[in-house]
Amino acid sequence: MSSENSRVPSFAMGNPAAVFLAAEQPNTISVQGFKITTEKRPILKAEPIEDMTKRLGIAPPEMIFGDNFVSIQHEKSRWGINFNAFDALDRVDKTGASMLKVAYSKEWQRSREKTHEGIKEVVKPFDWSYTTDYTGTVQAGGRSFEPTTKSISLELLKRPDPILFFDEVILYEDELADNGITMLSCKIRVMPARLLLLSRFFLRLDNVLFRLRDTRVYIDFENKEVIREFQSKELDYETVRQTLTTTRDDVPAVMRDPNRLSEILPLREKRLERVTLED
Repeated sequence: MSSENSRVPSFAMGNPAAVFLAAEQPNTISVQGFKITTEKRPILKAEPIEDMTKRLGIAPPEMIFGDNFVSIQHEKSRWGINFNAFDALDRVDKTGASMLKVAYSKEWQRSREKTHEGIKEVVKPFDWSYTTDYTGTVQAGGRSFEPTTKSISLELLKRPDPILFFDEVILYEDELADNGITMLSCKIRVMPARLLLLSRFFLRLDNVLFRLRDTRVYIDFENKEVIREFQSKELDYETVRQTLTTTRDDVPAVMRDPNRLSEILPLREKRLERVTLED
């Protein structure tokens, strides 16, 4: 472990009783009984990729960060939620029924077969955009989410609270044979009284479609309340392009910016769930 990675950030010095940042795990922080951990490692090498391909039954994306994850655990109740690449990809349509039509899809399929020619039996038609509705993996034995009408408090998130911990973790990415981009990533920020995690699937398939699928996990530390929100947004490529041409925005730049696109794409689906934890 490098000395740089071992440094305890200055924010942990002020109130050691409230926040403890584990020195042996620089990507771990504990706040009011919740342990938050992030892991960022290099792209998987050939052997782990082949193993993942066999287990998933589909060829994984070009850039697969199979060792990366974001984890939140409430230690007393043994409740936890984890975001990782394998579980997200396991929810990709493996039948080909949801495959988006694009001119280069056959060429893309052939390139995947060549990449994994030693295990061709698992390379079959599937949703090559890697669209997933993954909302995280809840720890076995923990309390389950239940439907709710209670929304995440935007007013509380707008408060200028100090950021105790922030990280961004990419789980997978693919340029779709130069036809666009698909990416699944997680961002998490931890404040003294609450945290917010955003897991975002972003797809831009040139001349076809824009798609966003956002999962937000909000935790109030004092009330031990967890709210999970899932939103799905999408719109055809040409409509987005025409909408942007009526603005003064840099169109190519906005087409690569999920935050800006989220303001444009219409909402297709929204779900709210809640779980309250006990010590």
